Amino acid sequence: MRIVLVGPPGAGKGTQAAYLAKNLSIPQISTGDLFRANISQGTDLGKQARAFMDAGQLVPDEVTIGMAKDRMSQPDAENGFLLDGFPRNVGQAEALDAMLKDEGTKLDAVLDLEVPEDEVVKRIAGRRICRNDGSHVFHVTYNPPKTEGVCDTCGGELYQRDDDTEDTVRTRLEVYHTQTEPIIDYYRAQNLVVTISALGKVTDVTERAMEALKSAKG
Repeated sequence: MRIVLVGPPGAGKGTQAAYLAKNLSIPQISTGDLFRANISQGTDLGKQARAFMDAGQLVPDEVTIGMAKDRMSQPDAENGFLLDGFPRNVGQAEALDAMLKDEGTKLDAVLDLEVPEDEVVKRIAGRRICRNDGSHVFHVTYNPPKTEGVCDTCGGELYQRDDDTEDTVRTRLEVYHTQTEPIIDYYRAQNLVVTISALGKVTDVTERAMEALKSAKG
């Protein structure tokens, strides 16, 4: 299957993308991974992206699209892929459609993870990360440490990232509503969108997603 995964920040896209890609035996292609791979390998696109990032500017659509096109042409993506974080706007969605059309194929489904805005704020603003090891992550409600402000694993101080504050999260949601959400209507017009609730246990959401994708494929 060829799938696009969409949803607001805090919807659990990265987690679900990994589970779904494994269950469907297709590669997960995330924008973050594309950027890291191209920059670390020193590709032309990576150098272009790095120049914009170092200047504090957004990477232009054509660079992101070029990276995605190159990745989707790899042998492991021949029978399908799951796109996480791309396309981010209608222009990128149109470019993706054109790319796939050139290859004589098309998307099978656009999976929309739906989460109420207040839940998004609660999920992200409640995160606390260990200063000693950024991989140790807790949540004040869903996964609280045994001692407030202290990492269970190494005893390091837990802190809230600047981009995890409520004000920042609401700003990120505004950007999502303005730039990314319109692609849902774009794909809905093509009858590709399947919307599921992203509330509940991770495994329950994955099961819901698999059922929805199965129905979408018919």
